[in-house]
Amino acid sequence: MSPWLAWTVVAVVSWGLWAVLSRLLGEALSPGLSQAFSTVGLIPLLFPLLWRQRSGLRHASWRGAVMALAGGVVTCLGNVAYYAALNRGGQAATVVTLAALAPLVTVTLGLLVLRERLGVIQTAGAVGSLIALWLFNVPPAGGLISPVLIHALLPIVLFGLSGFLQKLATNHLNGEQAALWYLGAFVPVGVAYAFAEPWPAAVSARNWALVAGLGFFLALGNLAVLAAFARGGKAAVISPLSNLFPLVSLPLLLLLGENIGQREAIGIGVALVAAVGLAWEPSVPAPARPPDI
Repeated sequence: MSPWLAWTVVAVVSWGLWAVLSRLLGEALSPGLSQAFSTVGLIPLLFPLLWRQRSGLRHASWRGAVMALAGGVVTCLGNVAYYAALNRGGQAATVVTLAALAPLVTVTLGLLVLRERLGVIQTAGAVGSLIALWLFNVPPAGGLISPVLIHALLPIVLFGLSGFLQKLATNHLNGEQAALWYLGAFVPVGVAYAFAEPWPAAVSARNWALVAGLGFFLALGNLAVLAAFARGGKAAVISPLSNLFPLVSLPLLLLLGENIGQREAIGIGVALVAAVGLAWEPSVPAPARPPDI
């Protein structure tokens, strides 16, 4: 197995485990405290990054740093919204799969702000994501919109916005610098939630392990994707593969007792295909070589 493919597999597994751990944690902690305490899991990754980039930070682009920091803050808010969607009774299998549709927001922002153009596959992915959202919108009798979909839309938007900010940040920073600023934003946000939220009387060792795992696997997934790019992997291959983390989390969630209906199962399949299409970057043909004189 090539190094870039190995790192991509690490990203898929890491994010898949992050989704399962959030389901296992359940309502033991509030969404804000889950985000705050999960910062502990970033420590084994932040310090090596800081050590490797200790000299380059002084010369790093401040514009890129601000964008990476903003992306980290938005991701933290998206995490809190994601945990809240689970705590409000949303099925983990549904919420996890909907979160994989965040590239729909990233692509839309690219169209509106950066004047990017969609390829055929990305267009099909955008259409597929809308179909998946409709399939997941199974409202109760007399309703128009499913409460689960309402709660899941906020993390989709926030994760998509974060992806757009990360994309802008990497125009000014190398991968490790962007990752350091991005993950570093989790620390002040975690401290803010720790002071703002009421703490439980006690947190069991099991819950500490679960919440630390949330932070670790989320951060490891981001670092693994950057490592895959650094080792020669193509964006058009790594991006679709890394967005397939529900393929890891969904079987585990089913083993944990998640039940999904036929319509939801179809929606999950459409959403996974749509996530691949949204992340698929159209290839740019190489410039023609001038004729020899």
